[in-house]
Amino acid sequence: MSEETPKKKNEARSTRPSSEEFKAFIASNWAEASDVATTLIAAAPYAAERRSRLSARFPGVRIVAPAGDLKVRANDTDYRFRPLSDFAYLTGLGADFEPGAVLVLEPRGGKDSKGGHDATLYLIPPSGHDDEGFYTDPRSGEFWIGRRPGLAEFTAMTGIATKPLTDLPGGLRLASQPLKAVQTALSEMRMVKDAYEIQQLRDAVDATVAGFERVVRELPRAIEHKRGERVVEATFDGHAREEGNAVGYETIAASGPNATTLHWIRNDGQVRRGDLLLLDAGVEVESLYTADITRVLPIDGEFTEVQRRVYEVVLEAADAGFSVTRPGTKFIDVHNAAMEVIERRLTEWGIVPPADDPDARLYRRWMVHSTSHHLGLDVHDCAAAKRELYMEGELLPGMVFTIEPGLYFKPDDLAVPAELRGIGVRIEDDVLVTEDGCENLSAALPREPDAVVQWMARLRG
Repeated sequence: MSEETPKKKNEARSTRPSSEEFKAFIASNWAEASDVATTLIAAAPYAAERRSRLSARFPGVRIVAPAGDLKVRANDTDYRFRPLSDFAYLTGLGADFEPGAVLVLEPRGGKDSKGGHDATLYLIPPSGHDDEGFYTDPRSGEFWIGRRPGLAEFTAMTGIATKPLTDLPGGLRLASQPLKAVQTALSEMRMVKDAYEIQQLRDAVDATVAGFERVVRELPRAIEHKRGERVVEATFDGHAREEGNAVGYETIAASGPNATTLHWIRNDGQVRRGDLLLLDAGVEVESLYTADITRVLPIDGEFTEVQRRVYEVVLEAADAGFSVTRPGTKFIDVHNAAMEVIERRLTEWGIVPPADDPDARLYRRWMVHSTSHHLGLDVHDCAAAKRELYMEGELLPGMVFTIEPGLYFKPDDLAVPAELRGIGVRIEDDVLVTEDGCENLSAALPREPDAVVQWMARLRG
């Protein structure tokens, strides 16, 4: 057991024998592991290329990327571990790898050298059968959490040299944090996905589409339940655990007026006939790449006239965003194209008041968020990138982001007609920029209102 992860003890309820005879007995008669990892994981060559690109940007600079530590959920239990995204990006390690680990890229020849970097992965070695931690340590003992790979196995999986975490230089052990400039560089590198990342995102989207289908089939049960939104949430989240690592973010299952709250994750409301259900959800696959899709479903299976009117404006805005998505377009232009539609339609409806300031953009009262964000290891990926490369940057092949306009008329909004109050609509798709345009990765989920109705009817029989 290493000094970096102290043992968790609860002496008040400990009943474990402490005799030497017990210790000798529990350490004996164990078979050798039969699942030793000896081959590279699929992400390893891509991660090596990323490390090489990062090395070229920081000649002579030591680079540190920690995996992060376990976080306490309650007293002596931890949340399920998810490594930090930059660590996953640079090592290729995904779900459940590896609490406390630190990747260090050490410049060859010292800080004034331009000869690249040597990578070392510092890890907590697993407790062997002859180590008390094997059965006493609830954070890393095999009896508690199952078998963990050893140092040689991590080298085989990642192609990175490994050392025990206790060998990490003292100064780095005390403050294992990456430089802000490195975090910015990694965010900017992650804006263009490599072939491995694109495939992972395709897999995440496909799993998410299947999750939406399961939700539609469960809507009758949700309608009957006192907290039908929880039925929706549990259906999708259970699917995400079955088919991936987890959800990529907290599922938004917002029915009726709750759909006007942008990040409604309480999900404790009823699912009532005649209302709309806004489902914003994404499966995170084992590699930690996540989808992020939103669809609005008429709970009865049919849109009312006013619901359809709002929905069609949001769809028109989304299509306008798609129409300008191609290499060379600025990222902000996707948002602007969608907002032009929102402004024009709301002005035609007569609900946007005249403004003294020509840049007041009063129509944004009903859509306060941006239309797009990058997508990848994080649902809001590349967040540390400089604005001039993110919002003002040009689209490049390999970029993956969302297009997600919406309209949200809160139930107490006296600035709109009563018939609009309580209606929230967002349509969100995951988009890949190609050499000559874009591909809607989530196109398998219907978007046109008639197609949504037909799709729901087919799934519900």
